[in-house]
Amino acid sequence: MRCGFDLPEKTKQLHALEQESTADGFWSDAAVASAHMRRLTEVREVVDLWNSLGRRIDDATTLLELAAEENDTAIVDEMSAETDALERELGRREFDLRFSGPYDGRSAILAIYAGAGGTESQDWAEMLTRMYVRWAERNGFGAEVLDSSAGEEAGLKSVSLEISGRNVYGNLRSEHGVHRLVRLSPFDSAHRRHTSFANVEVLPEVEGLNEVVIAPDDVRMDVFRSSGAGGQNVQKTSTAVRLTHIPTGIVVTCQNERSQIQNRETAMKILMARLTATEAQKREAEQAELRGDRVDAGWGNQIRSYVLHPYRMVKDHRTEMETSNTDAVLDGDLTTFIDAYLAQRIGKN
Repeated sequence: MRCGFDLPEKTKQLHALEQESTADGFWSDAAVASAHMRRLTEVREVVDLWNSLGRRIDDATTLLELAAEENDTAIVDEMSAETDALERELGRREFDLRFSGPYDGRSAILAIYAGAGGTESQDWAEMLTRMYVRWAERNGFGAEVLDSSAGEEAGLKSVSLEISGRNVYGNLRSEHGVHRLVRLSPFDSAHRRHTSFANVEVLPEVEGLNEVVIAPDDVRMDVFRSSGAGGQNVQKTSTAVRLTHIPTGIVVTCQNERSQIQNRETAMKILMARLTATEAQKREAEQAELRGDRVDAGWGNQIRSYVLHPYRMVKDHRTEMETSNTDAVLDGDLTTFIDAYLAQRIGKN
């Protein structure tokens, strides 16, 4: 577990944070400094806790070795309570390892894009949106639509949600990838079976504007009229915003708000989250290569299938976790799948 937690790396991170907190001009930006100090406190508490556990384990091991050499059963009996306590504590810390990543404790931006298939996939994107909103509600998290694009007949072409709360990103990163639906189509007059796809993108929310530095010249902003259902819903002015990050080619659009300024702020928030996720993805791929692990070509792999006909089954293709209770899953009961994914990641670290 200490290897999975990577205590040396956390200790190195703690020392770096301590040095930064003593630099000249550290408090010139109070908001950034406060966020830094919160992070410093969190890392110090974790490092101190694992160091303390390590000392307790070493002490218990030494005493038990001495007791074995001297055949002292009294010491062995006395240490049994300590070893039981250590086992319980390690079990609790194993749960915490699920959220040991640099962004795991944060809120998340979740984007869903309908795949090929027109109305079928757009309806599937809307079903997934409801599923994640219900998951947020079940777990006491906030869920807000940042931007959405309605389908031509039904459903959604795309939607961006902000899901806020502790460890939201750490949980929802398990959902990143392609989700596949098999069902009898409600849009097919012959009621034939259809397969639909939607891509789910999960991004860690950026905590401060200074966390991701974006040069003004690196972003091109285009404005256009927001799309609507017609009549009074059509915008007469250009309030929708499209941001293009020139170095990476990342494009973000936002048209939900009636104010161009609000749309730009929301689009910038999503852009910063995508840039943060891109950098994190690069670091993870580099570490995987150093370990000799297989590196996937991208995050767009099919991760889960939801079959509603001819039988009912939801199966995660990474963990092999499955259930026949499709209604519960589509109503936001994702705990089994998320826990299985996170447990698997701990085993790979």
